[in-house]
Amino acid sequence: MDFSELRRAVEEVELVDAHAHNIVSIDSNFPFIHAFSEAYGDAVSFSPHSLSFKRSLRDIAELFGSEPSLRAIEEHRRVSGLQSISTSCFKAARISTILIDDGLKLDKKHDLEWHRSFAPVVGRILRVERVAEEILDEGLAHGGCSWTLDSFTKAFVSKLKSVSGEIFGFKSIAAYRSGLEINPNVTAKEAEEGLKQDLTAGKPVRVANKDFVDYIFSKSLEVAQSFDLPMQIHTGFGDKDLDMRLSNPLHLRAVLEDKRFLKSRIVLLHASYPFSREASYLASVYSQIYLDFGLAIPKLSVHGMISSVKELLELAPINKVMFSTDGYAFPETFYLGAKRSREVLFSVLRDACIDGDLSIPEAVEAAKDIFARNAIRFYKISSTNSLASSEYSLVSKLSINGSEFDSSLVRIIFVDGSGQHRSRVVPRKRFDDVVAKNGVGLACCVMAMASYVDGPAEGSGLNAVGEIRLMPDLSTRVRIPWSKKEEMVLCDMQIKAGTPWEYCPREALRRISKILKDEFNLEMKAGFENEFYLLKSITREGKEEWLPFDTSHYCSSSAFDAASSILGEISASILSLGISVEQLHAEAGNGQFEFAMGYTTCTKSADNLIYSREVVRAIARKHGLLATFAPKYKLDDLGSGSHVHLSLWQNGKNVFMAADGSSKHGISKIGEEFMAGVLHHLPSILAFIAPLPNSYDRLQPNTWSGAYLCWGNENKEAPLRASSPPGTPNGLVSNFEIKSFDGSANPHLGLAAIIAAGIDGLRRQLPLPEPVDTNPNPEKLQRLPTSLSESLEALHKDDLLKEFIGEKLTVTIKAIRKAEIGHYSKNKDAYKNLIHIY
Repeated sequence: MDFSELRRAVEEVELVDAHAHNIVSIDSNFPFIHAFSEAYGDAVSFSPHSLSFKRSLRDIAELFGSEPSLRAIEEHRRVSGLQSISTSCFKAARISTILIDDGLKLDKKHDLEWHRSFAPVVGRILRVERVAEEILDEGLAHGGCSWTLDSFTKAFVSKLKSVSGEIFGFKSIAAYRSGLEINPNVTAKEAEEGLKQDLTAGKPVRVANKDFVDYIFSKSLEVAQSFDLPMQIHTGFGDKDLDMRLSNPLHLRAVLEDKRFLKSRIVLLHASYPFSREASYLASVYSQIYLDFGLAIPKLSVHGMISSVKELLELAPINKVMFSTDGYAFPETFYLGAKRSREVLFSVLRDACIDGDLSIPEAVEAAKDIFARNAIRFYKISSTNSLASSEYSLVSKLSINGSEFDSSLVRIIFVDGSGQHRSRVVPRKRFDDVVAKNGVGLACCVMAMASYVDGPAEGSGLNAVGEIRLMPDLSTRVRIPWSKKEEMVLCDMQIKAGTPWEYCPREALRRISKILKDEFNLEMKAGFENEFYLLKSITREGKEEWLPFDTSHYCSSSAFDAASSILGEISASILSLGISVEQLHAEAGNGQFEFAMGYTTCTKSADNLIYSREVVRAIARKHGLLATFAPKYKLDDLGSGSHVHLSLWQNGKNVFMAADGSSKHGISKIGEEFMAGVLHHLPSILAFIAPLPNSYDRLQPNTWSGAYLCWGNENKEAPLRASSPPGTPNGLVSNFEIKSFDGSANPHLGLAAIIAAGIDGLRRQLPLPEPVDTNPNPEKLQRLPTSLSESLEALHKDDLLKEFIGEKLTVTIKAIRKAEIGHYSKNKDAYKNLIHIY
């Protein structure tokens, strides 16, 4: 038999790594020897004598071109650096997608964003026990020692739901805590007693009581099923913390037979070794069960790996078996898992052909299924998450349901210096063949265009000479919900592939975010609220006019009913892009609505804002309406903002919020200094977040937009509002809102300016003034700029923002703002055209 076609399929398929963990810094105290063994303590000294250790050491040495010794490889790692090592490992592994369980505690582990340098798609798997522990620890830290089962359940379920649109699935390590004989019918009394025992066992909290573990598992599975998310479960072997007698997946029968969970989707990890046959049986008789063979490959001997995968396939349907590396801490573990999985699966499928179980064409399809297609379908990688795309368009390349994913065009979207959404569109084949790697050309002057004309602003430093590259950020490639045969992708502006252009807004935000991270080990997260008007067209005396969709009031049920078909489609489309929608309601303006998005990392949040605006405009157009985010489309009605909620995070924890109730304002010292910096620079920040003359028609007193230089606790008349949403411990503040941000702003530049101001506050340890918790008194407070001219003047005087944003980009922004001022001052009705631009 000729197995060349099977060999080619196994070697060429781009792998979807459905279960892995974070990589650590090169100077982490986590020993490199753990790349080869699950052993700890004195048992580690015996690891070099195992078959898998010896084989894996040779594999890595061959890749690096070093001597096959642990000392030589560690020296190569030190000299080469983590970036170089990771590039080599992932290039050799040919992994297109990594789903990371970031709940594993590792010293100096990198966040998910860091991993995107090595795989086009990086998604998150949420470890539920870790979520529970973080909630309990945070409550204890804030004096919430009186946790009840009800209060915990509310916080826990709320947290799981809040991130459901940002993740690919949940994971449980119940096997490590109390075993897999899970009782899905734990009583409230039993769970409450278990919670008390875990709380009194010591700090930090470790969820370990069986009743409480089982309760958490059941609640998590309920949420997972309601959002159609899978649940990964550790089964089989692991380190010695695990009681192997309790990790046999057959113990799960009570869960699988429970009528509440018949529609759930459960993945048994690690080939359930040594219970691989038991796992295979479960997958064959229970629709809920799927299998994953990471860790078993490469941690077993060659015979053990082949035997384990063969046992999985003895009964399990092929379309229920998936690949992963279980890579963690070191990029070498990803390489080893990928390399050996290809070899093992080829051997298993080849033998199946020899035995007559499969034909060679069937084996080829099985390889593609196991290595990529099963996971793409199962985790909905290509259709439900905005991170879910790959350099080679996984779905198209693997011909999965070709008609459904047959995208004929790809829109390459960017936002210019005046906040306008623009795009270049190319055929999908050309995108995949050429543009994905080389980008498309764009005249430099486009970044300097004002809202009213397609030409560079005078004095911008940019003109008709020169061209840059729009380089697609492949992690943002998604199918367009309202046009099934098209895709869209956001892009970076680069001089050439790999070299950032100094005028690129996304690069500016990344660069300033890195300064915040490097200097203070902080990350700012953001969540936007989008206000917009729905307008309908009428003709009067031969002229087109745009009128509000309705005339209802704030939070009006009738307004929502009237627009429910539109709002429902908008919500569904945004969710289909993996963007979390937290609330929808009618706003106070006639025909005005708002939806609030979940918070996430700054670049991702700005990206989400761009995509959500695209959705709203397109769905409204589909229904014969015009959706506009213009700051003040009608001078005698309320304006529209893009209020943004901001928080500071450090090592996975919200550190904007004070650690306990002793803080005067419920805000940490770090939070106060950061917020003070933003308040200090707010007049000049307005040039970035309120960039049109029309923006200042909105920023008026008594309109909940913030007109005076102050901050307040839950004061909607303050431009900076300290916020304590439901679930925040009493007396503490979880984030602050900037109300001045509007829909004409470039979100990347706006957030970049805010972080720059916050860094200045941290560097100078600026004090936060007393809050204004009444309606602002104009006799006691400084008025914020009342015009774009005033905010531009403030920016001229603010050297800090120029330093952070970059001198050339700042010059361009100033030139655009000056041009806007000149045009709209001379053309009093020109603002009416903004509804078509924003």
